[in-house]
Amino acid sequence: MSNPRVSNREKQAVWDAYWARKPTRVPMMLATNPRIILLNPKLNPQCISFETYFTSPEAAIEIQLDWQCYRSLVLAAYTDDPYGLPNEWNVGIDRQNVSESVFFGAPLVFRSDQVPDVKAYLDDDHRDEIFEIDIEHPLESGFYRECLDFRDKMAEAAAGRTVEGLPIRVNRYTPTGSDGPLTVAANIRGAAALTDLVLDPDYAHRLFDRIIRAAIYRVQAICCYYQDETIGVGLADDSIQLISTALYQKALLPHHRLFFDTFFPDRPRSIHLCGDAQHHFRFLCDELNVRSIDTGFPIDFAKLRRDLGPEVEILGGPPVSILLNGSTDAVYNTTRDILLSGIKEGGRFILKEANNLPPNVPEANLEAMYQACLDYGTYE
Repeated sequence: MSNPRVSNREKQAVWDAYWARKPTRVPMMLATNPRIILLNPKLNPQCISFETYFTSPEAAIEIQLDWQCYRSLVLAAYTDDPYGLPNEWNVGIDRQNVSESVFFGAPLVFRSDQVPDVKAYLDDDHRDEIFEIDIEHPLESGFYRECLDFRDKMAEAAAGRTVEGLPIRVNRYTPTGSDGPLTVAANIRGAAALTDLVLDPDYAHRLFDRIIRAAIYRVQAICCYYQDETIGVGLADDSIQLISTALYQKALLPHHRLFFDTFFPDRPRSIHLCGDAQHHFRFLCDELNVRSIDTGFPIDFAKLRRDLGPEVEILGGPPVSILLNGSTDAVYNTTRDILLSGIKEGGRFILKEANNLPPNVPEANLEAMYQACLDYGTYE
């Protein structure tokens, strides 16, 4: 582990300048979740599995404490996150990317050395069963009710505990993001979610409408549960990378628009899209007032900035495959090329991995990425 070469004061100044629209350097961050602990034997010597993590409040707390400590004392040396222990530990419910699919009845699957997954179950003989599920009261019973109860058990397990003299706070459970109607449909219906678009577009429309309305009801229920209308809301839909923009406009745009118009009627929107979705970005900005895009890979950053102009915020960087398996030179050169591509025009670029840091990335590669940011991310 290296000590940070950039002080917390300098890092905060970089972020302050970015948000003030007077950037001095491209800020760098890393998106991570507890899988970097669970799936790294060196960081998880107890070999706690995802299944145990999902079912044991004590295990969930321990893994998230390890994750937060790793972010604060290791990864923060190579990002513009503050380095050092926090004022308090924050832990909470983490259900990876299975929540919506499990809510709709998909069986949860745990595989060795993998993140949790679901099994597609909505075959042609039972495809209408999804319309019998109560989507208007998601917190009263079933998956989300169980998660709220699990959060309470975590709070009981954490009560009175301190680590390094710091108290443990168990955050509220706020599942207010959606993986998107096509992505959830693919999870619960498999490849048929794509063939439905051609063979039975009316059913596809009803299915997507059901999924997005369930997400809307869930967000509203969570805000009501906590009596807080300021809880953050988000939308992704990685599977739209598999279809053309013309088909997206016909089949998915109305459902994305419904979600955004419900929660962001008069505000710019952001969206997260992994994978090769660049062919949709200009259309999303024009039709949905998207003004911030968290990208995956592959991305042509020079073309992306030309297409979107200087005002749209873009988050992205070297593919995680390079960070995981590439040499330090490859990481440095890839990051440098991105920063010199023209992506900095307008000062609306945040450097990060593309997309979500996998387990076992060498620290030397993260250091190379950050060094390239320091060398080539400045604004004259």
